[in-house]
Amino acid sequence: MLKHTYSIFKKDIKSEIKNRYVINSLLMFVIITISIIRFSLGDEKVEDTILSGLFWIVIFFTAISGLSRVFIKEEETGTSLALKLSAGATEVFLGKLLFNFVLTFSLNMVIFFLFSLITGIQIKNFFAFGLTVILGNFGIVSASTIIAAIIAKANSKGTLYPVLAFPILLPLLITMIDATKLAAEGAPTGELLGNLQILISYTVVVTTVSIFLFKFVWED
Repeated sequence: MLKHTYSIFKKDIKSEIKNRYVINSLLMFVIITISIIRFSLGDEKVEDTILSGLFWIVIFFTAISGLSRVFIKEEETGTSLALKLSAGATEVFLGKLLFNFVLTFSLNMVIFFLFSLITGIQIKNFFAFGLTVILGNFGIVSASTIIAAIIAKANSKGTLYPVLAFPILLPLLITMIDATKLAAEGAPTGELLGNLQILISYTVVVTTVSIFLFKFVWED
């Protein structure tokens, strides 16, 4: 199982390094979005609590732009049948999940660097912020991966993804924004335990349900 999961992950990594379609488009999207935020703010000093909300908005729309193609490209290139024959549904899902997490986490590091450089956001409790980013990434990737599998079977792929993703990811976004605000204010990590527990619970539930449901979506 682990061997096939890693093989699928490695295949997607090699494909992305070779084509760089998703990475280039997402980097351009991130740069444009952060630049628009910077020009909108001007010379006005904005509180770090507000900037933390804008930070997750950028991540949300970046995830919507990039993660939706993880299964669509398999359908477009006709390689979905080969995947079905070479690996089980769970292995395919976990391989795609791992690829999405590595891609999203790497982009989020770039986003935070550019965002902090341009806006000057200050995170006083960086440990709590790091936990929020890691857990938040797991939650976003878990939900986005199963949604990407669903829309890959639909006709209107471009419009369906944000329609499905927003209501599912909204509770997660609210929790991450609140946790990031507290981290920016320098609140003790103990005050964020409630938010961190929600992030962990959300990720566990969504990942577990996705693994069970993916077989029916993938083999349809």
